[in-house]
Amino acid sequence: MKKLSARRRHPLAAVVVLLLALVGTGGAYALLAPTSKAQADETSQSLTIEEGKKLFSVSCASCHGTGGQGSSDGPSLVGVGAASVDFQVGTGRMPAATSQGPQVVAKKNIFTQAQIDQLAAYVASLGAGPEVPTSEQYGPDGADIAKGGELFRTNCAQCHNFVGSGGALTKGKFAPSLEGVAPKHIYEAMQTGPQNMPSFPDTTLSEKNKKDIIAYLDAVNSPKTVNPGGLNLGGLGPVSEGLFAWIFGLGALIAVAVWVAARTAKAKKS
Repeated sequence: MKKLSARRRHPLAAVVVLLLALVGTGGAYALLAPTSKAQADETSQSLTIEEGKKLFSVSCASCHGTGGQGSSDGPSLVGVGAASVDFQVGTGRMPAATSQGPQVVAKKNIFTQAQIDQLAAYVASLGAGPEVPTSEQYGPDGADIAKGGELFRTNCAQCHNFVGSGGALTKGKFAPSLEGVAPKHIYEAMQTGPQNMPSFPDTTLSEKNKKDIIAYLDAVNSPKTVNPGGLNLGGLGPVSEGLFAWIFGLGALIAVAVWVAARTAKAKKS
């Protein structure tokens, strides 16, 4: 009987010893802490989304619908992602002005970054889309400026000009200047393709390509950048700059010729 009792107690004793060992080494915390942290993160995210929904109801629902489904006054936001919200609201394009022109223009932002994050979290909860990039994605570390210039001239210069000075499009629309635009917003614009701009997902322009383009724009528009050519006329390019020089240069020569002829005629009469 003693041997049988000992065998029955043995499994229970092993469990007790294991639990004591876990408590003694902090193992119990290691088992319980991840669950608690995950729950805390989930609760925090839920609160952020809830606050974003409140802001959305006040500032955005009149155009985009109470659930972001869109209306006759604004497109659906389902699936546009947090990056689109961060760009549009962060640059002041949204909420749009009451009197809208051919396209929505950038203006002073009326929200704090915390409020923008809340709006972005709510819109992202409506459907998966591009996420807000991190500083590592659009920062200058490891960027190839020369490659960025090549990519920009191939994919962007047709609308934004060779150095990002902007340009006119059809029907009163325009490609805005990229000078002074935050690197994060340039990255988000390439991700989401706002308004007339096509989107450039990672399958078209990789994360590294986007970083290179941003580094190029920073290099050519930096106050420290030296332009050996002098006045660049907005960086319009050799054709338009050559036409400018031809018209005004030829005009100046004609004016000088007329002045010389007038002076000569006057001298002969006297």
